[in-house]
Amino acid sequence: MVEIERKTRVLEGISADAIPYEKLMHEERPTILKGVARDWPLTIKGIESPEAAMDYISGFYQGRPVVGYTCAPDLKGRYFYNDDISGLNFKRERVLLGDVLHLIRKELGHSGSPSYYIGSTDADLYFPGFRADNDLVLNDAMFEHNPPIVSLWIGNRTTATAHYDMSNNIACCIVGKRRFTLFPPEQIANLYPGPLDPTPGGQVVSMVDFQNPDFEQHPRFRDALEAAEVAELEPGDALFYPALWWHHVEALSDFNTLVNYWWNTSPGYIDTPQNTLLHGLLSLRDRPEQEKRAWKALFDYYVFGPTELPGAHLPEHAKGDLAPMDEARARRLRAKLLQRLNR
Repeated sequence: MVEIERKTRVLEGISADAIPYEKLMHEERPTILKGVARDWPLTIKGIESPEAAMDYISGFYQGRPVVGYTCAPDLKGRYFYNDDISGLNFKRERVLLGDVLHLIRKELGHSGSPSYYIGSTDADLYFPGFRADNDLVLNDAMFEHNPPIVSLWIGNRTTATAHYDMSNNIACCIVGKRRFTLFPPEQIANLYPGPLDPTPGGQVVSMVDFQNPDFEQHPRFRDALEAAEVAELEPGDALFYPALWWHHVEALSDFNTLVNYWWNTSPGYIDTPQNTLLHGLLSLRDRPEQEKRAWKALFDYYVFGPTELPGAHLPEHAKGDLAPMDEARARRLRAKLLQRLNR
């Protein structure tokens, strides 16, 4: 495993009802909220024993099948690609929670076990009532129109290879210990992203093996490490990090549970930029360099520059799609785009 000196900032003494959401969003900096979830019943059960935590979680489960992942012992919990990148190195199937917990129980205390993992699972849908006593206090105005998606992540020793999410995140380490290795978005080229499809978990992942990096094959990874930071989480700790930050996540205990909160602050009618990226590959990437430079200038003006600039010199009735976006305008623009794509 690579050694990283920079440690993620830690805020101590934060009470559950006084999380500084506005400060976190303004500073756009990964931050550990030390012990903010230490009083959750699940945290307390997990400190008691892995079995007590499993029994507590099972008490909320209503029997709906979940998506389970299994990784062979020799892969040491690294959910990734097979050797020739023709597919994935793990099995994914619909399973019952109790069956997965039974397998994890059997392997408690054993080294060299298979890895068992239940990924992002909606807390309210699959574990109704869980959040009544196990929840962050979401008392910031931004959540009124942008309620987070709250999910549970359950498993034994697993590694989620470095990837990014398109949402802001607070990840609460509730049972077991976790290590997050974080990189700012501009490090993308130094992380050697893999295929756009398929991916191990829905987002592009780094092709670098963090346990044994090959610096001859991935020399720029040294530069990524210079910008990296590490967050070591204990039960009850929460980690905030902004959207699009790369994060490599290791679950370090025989049984681990994480509860995370994903949210965006853009209105729901705003389309995902991932679609824009895919269309850019189709329409821009392979054009001559001089055209790409010209299109970059156009995008800087219309998309990445000040929102009001392109229409500032036009009367209101003439602004059309350059006017501030609202739900009706977004609907019309989407229809126009679909019509053009379908020609």
